[in-house]
Amino acid sequence: MRYLLGTDVGTTGTKTVLFDESGNVIADETKEYPLIQPQNGWAEQNPHDWWDAVKSTIKNVVTKSGVDKKDIVSIGLSGQMHGLVMLDETNEVIRNAILWCDGRTTAQCRKIEDIIGKERLIEITANPALEGFTAGKILWVQENEPENYAKCKKILLPKDYIRYLLSGEFATEVSDASGTQLLDIPKRNWSEEVCKKLGIDLSLLPKVYESPEVTGYLKEDIAEELGLNAGIVIGGGGGDNACAAIGMGVCCKGKAFTTIGTSGVVFAHTDTPQIDKQGRIHTFCCAVPGCWHVMGVTQAAGLSLNWFRSQIASEYDYKELDKLSSEIPIGCDNLIYLPYLMGERSPILDTSARGVFFGLSAIHTKLHMARAVMEGVAYSLYDCLEVLKENSIEVGDMALCGGGAKSTFWREMFSDVYGVNIKTMQTSEGAVLGAALLGGCAAGVYSSVEEACEKTVKSGEIYEYNKSHHEKYMHFYSIYRTLYPALKESYKMF
Repeated sequence: MRYLLGTDVGTTGTKTVLFDESGNVIADETKEYPLIQPQNGWAEQNPHDWWDAVKSTIKNVVTKSGVDKKDIVSIGLSGQMHGLVMLDETNEVIRNAILWCDGRTTAQCRKIEDIIGKERLIEITANPALEGFTAGKILWVQENEPENYAKCKKILLPKDYIRYLLSGEFATEVSDASGTQLLDIPKRNWSEEVCKKLGIDLSLLPKVYESPEVTGYLKEDIAEELGLNAGIVIGGGGGDNACAAIGMGVCCKGKAFTTIGTSGVVFAHTDTPQIDKQGRIHTFCCAVPGCWHVMGVTQAAGLSLNWFRSQIASEYDYKELDKLSSEIPIGCDNLIYLPYLMGERSPILDTSARGVFFGLSAIHTKLHMARAVMEGVAYSLYDCLEVLKENSIEVGDMALCGGGAKSTFWREMFSDVYGVNIKTMQTSEGAVLGAALLGGCAAGVYSSVEEACEKTVKSGEIYEYNKSHHEKYMHFYSIYRTLYPALKESYKMF
């Protein structure tokens, strides 16, 4: 039996899991690290914290598993996207990494659009300039920390910094590189046009691979420290959502998934680069060679329910809210929630938008409000799904994952709102399983990503949608759709 290591370098912590080649979990370990916020709206981390967590979790997993190290054949990497890691000429970290959730680059995003042109930028990078993406962060350092930019000899994404320390190789892969806004998405390589116009030397960027390719081998000194054999294959891996897709078997046309985490994501596979000219959704290269994925993002999905419970309904635990909210009728007696607590990405792309309870009256209770929050999040993600459909993205198979997916009531609601049957998965490992499978492909355990998914990914429960419920939800969704346009200019007055 061969074994595969998967490591996910997340925002709150790093998780490492050892799987057998059938996808069964042998051992796992997680280590958290701090978020650094020098100013309001800024978010940074020390890359050395990631490295300490990776080493610690791999060592502990290998030790706990009891598996002979000669049978561990690969390491696959997943990670938080968009983060900027800068190295000097001695390959030392110059400054803390600026993360995906950092909002300091609004001026730089407008500059990128002015230099490239909005339409041309979307043609090449498939996305409008957004604060979360890496390009704006690079320009921010150019303008605000010129001494640091002058020292910079290599720019890496979070998981690719870990790859360098494991293997000594400067490499990335197409799915994570897609989130830099420097990749030509249709051509799957760095865009010389964008980099030249933004003054970014291509020599600063690592070589781009496909996600299941070999990108390096474990160095001898690091192997000894981790309790592994030197020379283990390190696969390309992917950004967290791209890896989660593989971990859920979303690897061919017609398959999609929805994540209800702190943020929410609707993600669909496509065989061709479907680019929304309005930039309402993201198109990235996916972890399957020669394919792409399209995704919409709700900034405050599970965060909305967490905020509501902690600030307004702390006397209830989540199970109680789940059960009692389900007894409130669809539409919450004419109460609608807009989940814009953190601004919004898809499809409105408005950082000034904020949350709203619309239709609040004296008959409404906390439980009405709780259900309205859940419905509002579902409407927001359905909004994203509708844009996918507008762009000819087929969705015939929808899976649901994330912390919110533990709620049976929310699962049923999403199925009814979407008007499609929804399934859960037997494993909750998602991104880290996807990373391990991509590493397994690189090591020759599987002949393709599709085969890896077929042999390891297993569905759980299926929730069939109720047509009558769907029709009721669509009535309230039609009202929901009118609210943001009516409030758009008012948001700008704050």
